Amino acid sequence: MKSKADRFYFENFVEAADFSCKAANYLVECLTDYDSSKIGEMLAKIHEYEHQGDRKKHAMSEALAKAFVTPIEREDLILISQNIDEVTDSIEEIMQKFYVDGIKTVTPEAVEFAKKLVKACELMKEMLGEFMNFKKPAKLHEMIVGLNHYEEECDRMYLEATVKIPQHFTDVLDIVSWREIYVKMEDCADACEHVGDCVGMVVMKNT
Repeated sequence: MKSKADRFYFENFVEAADFSCKAANYLVECLTDYDSSKIGEMLAKIHEYEHQGDRKKHAMSEALAKAFVTPIEREDLILISQNIDEVTDSIEEIMQKFYVDGIKTVTPEAVEFAKKLVKACELMKEMLGEFMNFKKPAKLHEMIVGLNHYEEECDRMYLEATVKIPQHFTDVLDIVSWREIYVKMEDCADACEHVGDCVGMVVMKNT
């Protein structure tokens, strides 16, 4: 059983990842019943999830500043915390793009892409819940591989969605906007994979 002090770090990761999941699920909700007149409200709610995630990152930094001994290297704890924060940040950036470019309609591919991001975030959170058991990493390895597979699925979704943009839009500005939206969605999938890569690196260093 980990000490209470050690559990804090692992629990903080899961709590931070939970805000990524909430933001991703809300993104799906927004895109499924998209109403451009409410984009300001949507962005505000997404920002609140991002702000809560930031608070978890700051709590991690504060704890590390006071800690004498940590369960794994401080640099690794900071890196993982920052990478989880990048996931939530990337979801907010997707919604910011809708706001800045005044997107009026949503493609079905965007909704499906967002659903894949939810799956990636949920698996990331599940993996972080298992992270405490990094000394017995068999299950953790499976989750990291699963996260890599989700990122590959998102790569394919990115290509398919981008190819179909001209089927939905003819205006050059719309085409450019949607290409950038899909890039930001792919960035989110990459950010989830980066969390898994960081966890995998810690496992290799400590087993």
